[in-house]
Amino acid sequence: MVTGRRVVDHIVGYLAANGISHIFGVDGANIEDLYDAAFFRDDITAILAKHEFSAATMADGYSRGGAGIGVVAATSGGGCLNTVPGLGESLASRVPVLALIGQAPTALDGRGAFQDTSGHNGTLDAHALFSAVSVYCRRVTTPGDILTALPEALAAARTGGPAVLLLPKDIQQADLGEPGACNGNGAVRAESAARHGDPRGLVQALRRADGPITIIAGEQVARDDARAELERLRATLRARVVTVPDAKDVAGTPGLGSSSSLGVSGVMGHPGVPVATAQSAMCLLVGTRMTVTARAGLDEVLRSVPTYSIGAQVPYPASTHVHSDDLRESLAQLARALSGPGRPTQVRVPDLLPRNELRPPPHGGPGIRYRDAMTVLDAALPDRTDIVVDAGNIGASAIHYLPARRDGRFLVALGMGGMGYSFGAAIGLTFHRAAAGAPDQPKRTVVIAGDGSFFMHGMEIHTAMQYRLPITFVLFDNHAHAMCVTREQLFYHDRYSYNRFGPSRLGAGLAAMFPGLPAVDVFEIGQLSGALATALDADGPSVVSVECSADEIPPFAAFLTAETADNHSTATEENRSHVIARA
Repeated sequence: MVTGRRVVDHIVGYLAANGISHIFGVDGANIEDLYDAAFFRDDITAILAKHEFSAATMADGYSRGGAGIGVVAATSGGGCLNTVPGLGESLASRVPVLALIGQAPTALDGRGAFQDTSGHNGTLDAHALFSAVSVYCRRVTTPGDILTALPEALAAARTGGPAVLLLPKDIQQADLGEPGACNGNGAVRAESAARHGDPRGLVQALRRADGPITIIAGEQVARDDARAELERLRATLRARVVTVPDAKDVAGTPGLGSSSSLGVSGVMGHPGVPVATAQSAMCLLVGTRMTVTARAGLDEVLRSVPTYSIGAQVPYPASTHVHSDDLRESLAQLARALSGPGRPTQVRVPDLLPRNELRPPPHGGPGIRYRDAMTVLDAALPDRTDIVVDAGNIGASAIHYLPARRDGRFLVALGMGGMGYSFGAAIGLTFHRAAAGAPDQPKRTVVIAGDGSFFMHGMEIHTAMQYRLPITFVLFDNHAHAMCVTREQLFYHDRYSYNRFGPSRLGAGLAAMFPGLPAVDVFEIGQLSGALATALDADGPSVVSVECSADEIPPFAAFLTAETADNHSTATEENRSHVIARA
């Protein structure tokens, strides 16, 4: 290991000392020194992506997988601008990410330098731009600034969201002086004290609840690794449990309250959720802000049922909120307070309610039906499989139909809903799970994405090939931006389509492009089980492309008016509930 004294040596050493094992990015002239510094360390690895958006989603997926803070690095100009939509997703979903953004040397600020984003003399202002997609943004203008800027950035990211450091090339290369705490080897771990509100009011409310309690669990449960604590609290309260779409894996899998699970809430969720919640004596929101996508169909219910919440973010619906930066600790405290002599006396085992499904109209066109494909996937995927789902009709189908695996993550990005998120996120998640090294860690990650998402960022399959990652990409090829086709049909009388593609054979094409990649096309449902078995057994990445139809309506409540569900005809107006479906 080389002992360096440059700013970049300090950065990578400090990150490693804070438990960060990977940096994701795309190299370039104004970030290459960071890659150089990482090369000389054995405790941090720099990963090369094919596109900066995907590098940002790798950092996002790395963080959501339980790693803490994901790190993305990008060079100046178009490179750093490509990270903006990925950072926007992390901001909207409150995912801790650190972005290290290279800049032109400070001596060239405002002097016509290539890719100058200093904001001087009419140039693009990177500080203003990145401040809009971050919880913290600072331009480092002297070498010594990094000693305070880096701990501040990490602390800010831990509150939930991206932190951005703008790093001019000359500052990155600058010498920090005598080695010591600033060379990275002696860096002190930057911890921010977790804050916890007073839970006594919540404990009293839970004790007073006279009837069933419904818990709606969110993504912070996964981030804080509080699944076991959530199940203990649920069992203590004899509560029903619901998850928001981007937290499917935190409850309802075997061993985590599956017998009391009502499924997923929101526009892609299960109709029994609002029914059961309306019958509750109390609703407890755990680690979720309940965005519109997650609470569709629940607004009136949450106004009529006493609603409490606990977590790092105040929910959008009105509730009595208790702050917690660490749900693992807070939920354990709640369960202890409600056990023994303090156990609520009115709690009872709720009546069994089936997990019912939305009912899209039957579709008889060509291709494999979404529901049938998810049934085969459910049978094929073993426990400890991580699942990463992309946006669109196929994403809605996976969220609605496909259960999470026991001891596996189920990731979906609903903050910005950016298409192509799954390809990078799966890579970041897989790197973290492999680095964790525990014998019970997932052996394979499965991406579920449409061809529209693939055409945007699917070339990260090459990155999975480069690093021999155990990822199976299941691509649903309906030759369209199918959710937009559905909208054209329902809301614009099917007069035209801008959103259909020409035919493609993704499996055969990828097999030809990337020698050694197991990749097949599946045209009939009877072929899918065998194709998945082969793909899941592959050494490294694999691809299964599934032929389906752009004309099949997915399980998406905003598309399922009484008219489409009962008469299989086309809606002519867009009502208020459809607004949440706008792409």
